[in-house]
Amino acid sequence: MSAAVGYRLRKARITDVKGIHKLLMTPTGDDGLVLPRSFNQLYSHLRDFFVIASVADETVLACCALSISWENLAEVRSLVVAHDQRGQGLARKLVEACLSDAVTLGIYRVFALTNTVPFFEHMGFVGTSKDSLPQKVWSDCLNCPRFPDCDEIAMIMEL
Repeated sequence: MSAAVGYRLRKARITDVKGIHKLLMTPTGDDGLVLPRSFNQLYSHLRDFFVIASVADETVLACCALSISWENLAEVRSLVVAHDQRGQGLARKLVEACLSDAVTLGIYRVFALTNTVPFFEHMGFVGTSKDSLPQKVWSDCLNCPRFPDCDEIAMIMEL
């Protein structure tokens, strides 16, 4: 897929699950930075996802999810852009869509666990302690193969 392809940002559809799964499972040059999600997890959380899809054939080029963690906290997660589509601002568009969705839902604190700190800093996130995110630690982190030796940095944004 060339970098010049036309695309559209939209909420994910059931027909996007295989494409999202492929993105999350395909090594992209920064291997291991995004935790893979099973088909079951993707179908169960499909409403959390935004995708950027090719206008020509609906191929999923990038994805990101906004996952509600608690009454006043949500997480930007599963942010992946296909390697050949990078450098076009697609990740920024996806994170902006998630932040807009959070505000629409009345959630004004959004965090990410990441190894790409400069990107999230550029978006306006600031570093925070993982201890400030107990819902995340007890819900997802305990089931992660990297736990307790996770090297991800917690970043948060107050909207």
